[in-house]
Amino acid sequence: MFKRILFSSFMVLALLACGGGDKGKLPVYGPREVKNVTYDGGMKADTIYHKIPDFAFLNQDSTWITHKSVANKIYVADFFFTSCPTICPVMKTQMLRVYEKFNDNTSVMLLSHTIDPEYDDVPLLHDYAERLGVSSNTWNFLTGDKEIIYEIGQKSYMVTAAEDSDEPGGYIHSGAFLLVDPERRIRGIYDGTKEKEVDRLIKDIPKLLSEYGL
Repeated sequence: MFKRILFSSFMVLALLACGGGDKGKLPVYGPREVKNVTYDGGMKADTIYHKIPDFAFLNQDSTWITHKSVANKIYVADFFFTSCPTICPVMKTQMLRVYEKFNDNTSVMLLSHTIDPEYDDVPLLHDYAERLGVSSNTWNFLTGDKEIIYEIGQKSYMVTAAEDSDEPGGYIHSGAFLLVDPERRIRGIYDGTKEKEVDRLIKDIPKLLSEYGL
C-alpha cells in the first residue's frame, strides 16, 4: 500500500511539473494558469504558478510557525506521525541528514507536519525533537487542526495525508520530501525513504539558494 501511495504521489506531481524557464533551474511543480494581461496598451501572457497558501501551525516549542516564518527562505516539507510503525523512522533518519547538512544556514528550514495531531501534541513533539537532537531554529515539528493539516497536505502539497483504519498505525501518508522556494512554489519532490533521492535533495538545495541569492 505505501509503495502505491508513494508512487502515485510522485507521479501526480511529476506530471504537473513545469520547466523553470532558464536552463539549469529546478522545475516548478503543480498546476499553472496562463492569463493574458494588458500593459502599456499591449498584451502579454502571464503564468500563475501553484503555490502553498498562508498557513499557521504550532511547533515543538509552542511557537507559531506561519508563512511569514519562511519568508525569504527555502524549506523542505513532509508529513509524518510519531507513532508511525512503517516509513516514518526511515524518513526521519533521512531528514536528519538534511538537517545536519544545512543546520547552520539560516535560509533553510524543515517543516514536518504531524497527521495525528490529537496524539502528537506540543509536549510530545518537543520530546521527539529532543530525542533527535534537533533545534527548532531549523527543523520544526508542526501540529494543529487535523482537517487543516490534511487539506494543506492533499490540496497544496498534493500528497497523501489522511486517516485510514486499514493501515498500520491508523493513518496513511506519502513519504515525499518537498522542496519549496521563497515564493512558496514546489521546486522538487523526493522519496524520503531512499538515500539516493535524499542525496539529490541535498544537491538541489544549494541550486535553489543560488537562484534566489541566499
